[in-house]
Amino acid sequence: MFRRQGGRYVATFAVDEVRVLRKVASEVVGLLTDGFDHSDPVVGRLFPDAYPDDPANTAEFRRYTEGDLKTAKIDQAGAILAALPDSAGGEVRLDAEAAEAWLRALNDARLAMGVRLEIKDGTDLGEELDDAVAEDPTSSRVFQLSVYAYLGYLQESLLNALIDGV
Repeated sequence: MFRRQGGRYVATFAVDEVRVLRKVASEVVGLLTDGFDHSDPVVGRLFPDAYPDDPANTAEFRRYTEGDLKTAKIDQAGAILAALPDSAGGEVRLDAEAAEAWLRALNDARLAMGVRLEIKDGTDLGEELDDAVAEDPTSSRVFQLSVYAYLGYLQESLLNALIDGV
């Protein structure tokens, strides 16, 4: 998918891929703005307690860091939205800074989806997807697991392109 071309990282996306990436990035932005709630397990995953056994120090740490971290995460998801073609498929060309923002945003999206889908460290994604297809191939879970897998593929592709350029 992503390949290095000079000083850029280039990929071509189909219309459906653009739609999915726009939706995922927009949902991350929404989660970090309108839907920001520390009781949401996704927010907890994206903003883990710095001191799990010390709520007072965790609160103090959050007070100084959370605003900047939240802004950075919104900007990173915004980098995906800004680089994607408007409504059709097409080519995306990223410089090194934008590529790193994409990597971080894709990671955040996968973390969020992983929490919602109850993906654990030992989860076999292929088996999970096979089970979901066997249960109901038209279910939203099949689609969500497919998107989760696609984001992982995209993230790995971009990371490999970055590493090849080093």
